[in-house]
Amino acid sequence: MNGMQWKLPARIDRLGDLAANLWWTWNPRGRELFRQVDYVLWRLSGHNPVRQLREISPERLEHLASDEDFLRLYDAAIGEFQTEISRSDTWFDLNYPDLLTGPVAYFSMEFAFHNSLPIYAGGLGVLAGDICKESSDLGLPFVGVGFMYPQGYFRQHISASNVQEEIYQQIDFDQAPVSPVLSPDGRRLIVRVALGKKSVAVFVWKVRVGRVDIYLLDSNVDENSPHERQLTARLYVADQEIRLQQEIILGMGGVRVLRTLGISPAVWHANEGHTAFMTLERIRELVQDGTPFSEAVNKVRSTTVFTTHTPVAAGHDVFSADIMAKYFDRYCEDLGISRRDCLRLGQVGTGDGHFNMSALGLRMAEHRYAVSRLHESVTRKMWNVMWPDLEEGNIPISSITNGVHFSTWIAPEMRQFYGQHLGDDYLQRLDSPRLWDRVADLPDEELWRVRRILRHKLVGTILEVAQRAWANGQVQPQQLVAIGALLHPDVLTVGFARRFAEYKRPTLIFHDIERLKRIIRDTFRPVQIIFAGKSHPADFPSKYLVQKVFGLAMDREFHGRVAFVQDYDLHMARFLVHGVDVWLNTPRRLNEACGTSGMKAALNGVLNFSVRDGWWDEAYNGSNGWAIGDVVKPASPEEEDRMDADSMYQVLEKDIVPLFYSRDRSGVPRGWIRMIKESIRSITPQFSTRRMMKEYIEHSLGAAAGAQATED
Repeated sequence: MNGMQWKLPARIDRLGDLAANLWWTWNPRGRELFRQVDYVLWRLSGHNPVRQLREISPERLEHLASDEDFLRLYDAAIGEFQTEISRSDTWFDLNYPDLLTGPVAYFSMEFAFHNSLPIYAGGLGVLAGDICKESSDLGLPFVGVGFMYPQGYFRQHISASNVQEEIYQQIDFDQAPVSPVLSPDGRRLIVRVALGKKSVAVFVWKVRVGRVDIYLLDSNVDENSPHERQLTARLYVADQEIRLQQEIILGMGGVRVLRTLGISPAVWHANEGHTAFMTLERIRELVQDGTPFSEAVNKVRSTTVFTTHTPVAAGHDVFSADIMAKYFDRYCEDLGISRRDCLRLGQVGTGDGHFNMSALGLRMAEHRYAVSRLHESVTRKMWNVMWPDLEEGNIPISSITNGVHFSTWIAPEMRQFYGQHLGDDYLQRLDSPRLWDRVADLPDEELWRVRRILRHKLVGTILEVAQRAWANGQVQPQQLVAIGALLHPDVLTVGFARRFAEYKRPTLIFHDIERLKRIIRDTFRPVQIIFAGKSHPADFPSKYLVQKVFGLAMDREFHGRVAFVQDYDLHMARFLVHGVDVWLNTPRRLNEACGTSGMKAALNGVLNFSVRDGWWDEAYNGSNGWAIGDVVKPASPEEEDRMDADSMYQVLEKDIVPLFYSRDRSGVPRGWIRMIKESIRSITPQFSTRRMMKEYIEHSLGAAAGAQATED
């Protein structure tokens, strides 16, 4: 098992400490250090320093230990790392030194930190990862609890018939930034969780993310049955009973892990309904210690924060009464309440016999949040049935709009550009609107030069991926065009990259194919569109959308200007949010809770072109991008598609394309640059995790932490 032990020369022995902490993933000096260790291995390892240090030769290490240039970089990187993870003058220390008696415990079904640890599926995990990184930057005491998925989500391959195929690969723990959690006697720490009449043993792994520790549960323990060992193997399985078993292990097992480790959270945060069983385990603890059930509920509720992330019904786990009874009869006995009363904790309104995990989360938390202003109103309407005596405006659900972690998602070239013109300390003032007001004074020529570099890097990367796929026999000849072999680095580039789902309407832009072809094939003002995204393996309608887009990308009449990038992951996501010119988003109205990919694109100078849903409804000001269609939702899905497609084509034809190609004598599109600056100015400070987490700390944690003493 991975203990992250390396035989390193004494002079550079802290390379191991740095490789074992994902702090390096968002700090340029840390990344540069590992590039300099061995650039070829750095590329071959997928930018994974753990694997790099496993495979590097002793001779190379000895050479580095005496290389003065490398040692200067090493000392600077290690010094910065040590300072950041041990400093006692963080923003949180200086502003809220007495707020918390323990950390925030953040339970999430997935976390996305880096490609070297592929235990995420999409936006929920990416947001969780960004929150952990920002908590480290701000100095917020914070621990994460989730799953170690040995097979992760899946790798995507498009078959010869253009169908998405799922490939599952076992994570090699010896080459991943994880370490086993040990008990005092040096053995693997094991907690036990009851699943009905059986008890399942669970291992615990730890991931270091700057100052933050993440504890990941893994049922692949020898003493478990083959079925039990596979319970935590994959993310978001379709089988409802397995999903319920997973969520029992995560919620209840996660609480037991923290108790076993002696961690006493001041605040407990359930990130979406998947994790809400965490509240029931804490109630059980209090009841077993003699607290009456109703009092235990109130104590747990007062220290719990719940975030809901989707208005789409499929995003909320609902289990039948029969399957719940199979696993919860013993638990109900421990609580001293009837099965009926136990099941009511997760029922919506008067209930229909089903157990809704989001209803449990809402009922068991005193602090409830949607993830954008628009989502707040949608969520209140959606869950009004749980508070039938209240008017919709008084439903006790508020919102904290999501943000993105700047240092993770900023392109190196843009980071350097901002530093040159906004000052070396601009990273400490990311959420200051006054700082970003100065963007108007940035030199147009330099900004355009950086934007062109990033588009060239994106196209070059896609071409490299296509060539490698061809060389390895992973693509059919007729598919080369579809995977981007004919993209051009100087053509206006539109990006659509996100999870493929019906409500996101990835094929909307093909509503009038002939009109789209005329836009794309314009001789003097061409357009190219890059798609990327995965469908859930069990979501066959959405898998058909992948097949449809990939098939259309093979159409010769598009002249190779439509591409689908396979196996969308964090690595490719960075190139896309850095390098496209326009970020396209077409959800059905009131279906996008927030969405954060457009925020990542905006801070890199990419312009958003989106339906006014989720975050874009509050971000759009008429000058910082473009809106598709009207705010009001049309009467039918067919009418919504027709109107939005027509709006999309008109804006492309009359606004976006002409503005991009309108250049002065120096070749700079001044109007386009003016809109980029307004986008950066208005979006970057407001839609960052810096603003988000400060708001969370100031408006949520104080009240929840103040109730902790009564729960203890």
